[in-house]
Amino acid sequence: MEKLNWDIIAGHEAQQAELRAMLRERRLPHALLFVGEKGIGKKLCGRVLAAAILCGQESPCGHCENCRGMNLGSHPDYFELVPEAKGKAAPIIHIEEMRSMQVMVSRSAVQAGRRVVLIDDAETMNEAAANSLLKTLEEPAGDVTFILIARARSALLDTIVSRCIPLSFGMLPAETVAAVLQKQGIAPDMAGKLASLADGSIGRALKLHADGGLELRDKALAFLLGLPELQLTKLWQEAAAMGEWDRQRVTEWAAYFNMLLRDLLVLYSAGDSQLLYHRDLRGRLAEFLPAFTQRQLFAMAAETREFIRRLQSNVNLRLQLEGFFIRLLDCR
Repeated sequence: MEKLNWDIIAGHEAQQAELRAMLRERRLPHALLFVGEKGIGKKLCGRVLAAAILCGQESPCGHCENCRGMNLGSHPDYFELVPEAKGKAAPIIHIEEMRSMQVMVSRSAVQAGRRVVLIDDAETMNEAAANSLLKTLEEPAGDVTFILIARARSALLDTIVSRCIPLSFGMLPAETVAAVLQKQGIAPDMAGKLASLADGSIGRALKLHADGGLELRDKALAFLLGLPELQLTKLWQEAAAMGEWDRQRVTEWAAYFNMLLRDLLVLYSAGDSQLLYHRDLRGRLAEFLPAFTQRQLFAMAAETREFIRRLQSNVNLRLQLEGFFIRLLDCR
């Protein structure tokens, strides 16, 4: 396992500097909220911060007992909450996991004299878990620091956000993403292509590579190219087939579909633009451009973003797909 220190974080220099200053000046709050898109390094930054807190240094030394425990993933005073999926339901953080964490932090620290709790994808907490966390944030027991990771402040209860110091993380430059991919052993040409599709997210680029490169992108492209002639019979077939996928795979497919729509809108305004996600598809997308007006593309993009939002709920996946496809047909 890679040693936890600030050097392993790609980008986010300003955020790192702020956190290190908090540690150095001993003004770290009891709860922080890291906000930004998935896969850009928020969680890694949270783990490095946790290692520094438990080490008691501005930067984890890497040699003490606390650092060794964090690097091995077995520190007794560090607790990490992550959402869990049951069947095809969207992953959520349940009240049971929250209560387990609360029992842990109510006890004396075992090794470091303090505790750190990291809650990943905090927006997935169900209502009971969120309300339970709120009580803990209002009356923290002992020396404990909470690090919440979320996509947006608006996805959390206002009362939880008000008890945290927020820190926003932006998307990474494509060059930074490509450099990280090359360190992972991915060829420069493929790394550049994946980075352009990843929209500033290292995690998204790595997942795209792990899922077979451009397979999902190509499925989204095939659907888009067939949309002008899509009939209801084919629509039901597509919804039935994709309804067998897991929810995360459908979400990724929808993200690529949305990027293709965005590329078409870019081509409408500037055919020679370098802002395309799918620069290798410029010719095919340009040929397809007359199939839809700008108004139709904007409408479909809005429907796609709403569909991605709805995928966070536990509504039947096939029904969600059918409804989305029908709304896309209405945009034609």
